[in-house]
Amino acid sequence: MSAFLFTPIEVGGLTIPNRICVPPMCQCRADDGLAGAWHVQHYGKLVDSGAGLVVVEATAVSPEGRITTRCLGLYNDAQQQAMASLVDSCRKISEQTRLFVQLSHAGRKGGRADPAQEKKVLSRQEWGFDLLAPTEGKYFAGATSARAMTENDIKRVIADFAAAAARAAKAGFDGIQLHAAYGYLLHQFLSPATNRRTDAWGGDAQARMRFALEVIRAVRTAAPGLVLALRVPACDWLPGGLQIEDITAFVKCAMKEGVAAVDVSSGGGLDLAQQMPSGRIMVQKYSRIIREETGIVAYAAGNITEPLQAEAIIAAGDADGVCIGREMIRNPKWGRMAAQELHAVVQAPAPYIPAFF
Repeated sequence: MSAFLFTPIEVGGLTIPNRICVPPMCQCRADDGLAGAWHVQHYGKLVDSGAGLVVVEATAVSPEGRITTRCLGLYNDAQQQAMASLVDSCRKISEQTRLFVQLSHAGRKGGRADPAQEKKVLSRQEWGFDLLAPTEGKYFAGATSARAMTENDIKRVIADFAAAAARAAKAGFDGIQLHAAYGYLLHQFLSPATNRRTDAWGGDAQARMRFALEVIRAVRTAAPGLVLALRVPACDWLPGGLQIEDITAFVKCAMKEGVAAVDVSSGGGLDLAQQMPSGRIMVQKYSRIIREETGIVAYAAGNITEPLQAEAIIAAGDADGVCIGREMIRNPKWGRMAAQELHAVVQAPAPYIPAFF
């Protein structure tokens, strides 16, 4: 019997050759939002890792939506062309590996300097843009304050997501993952801890979902040929914050709008008051709940490092796939080594076959 980890999976009509996903991991090496030489070599290694799916890091839908000054963007023609070149390079390395891009808006967590130079939140004058959020406020005491989004701001950001999605389709990606976790803008609207609006975009759970669902609809319309996925938190780890039941309810609504898969992560980064469990967070417990309650394709993310551990998660029905992030950076051939350990077969370029098979 073949290892579960190396069986194909259908996601939104797209066949992914195995259950290994390399999740988005910010590199902060872009100039003016452009993918460059660093990204070509970085993603080239990852698509050649044996993973069936690679998701390009958080890519901003507007200049003010970047997390840092060095984040990728997909809001102009030059960035689209750079992404198309990146996708083309990756396809030449591995035709079978599927490529998604994560579209994101940082919201109140934006405006950061180049983290390789200094860990600093830039002032309004230094950043050049307002920080936007559902509700006025700061991520932490020393941060620049975000202003509450107006109706026009909301409509403009939704349009930015749609425009970036259309560019992703033109660049040649197979799918889009929307970032609704880690305390970025979609998550900020979803959570009662950060969305204290009293208009139609806040209040009860359905109203707090409205912005994310409108973004999903706009992206679906702009890029109908691409598979649509979400990164969601397991919960908020805050009293009165989102719980797994709230995330499950949101996923059910998102599925009705065409979302085909979720990547379930630990949910940190929303607020410094979060009380994260000590030690390893068993995120697969949460991915299992979402998977069983909704029927969606669910990937588990967080501290998955060993092939037998990954195989056990899928065999037990805790998730349909696993995200191998930092471990894949430490060992870019993790997928092939996992195949060896599990006595499975995974695609390898001809020059590498003697080393692995």
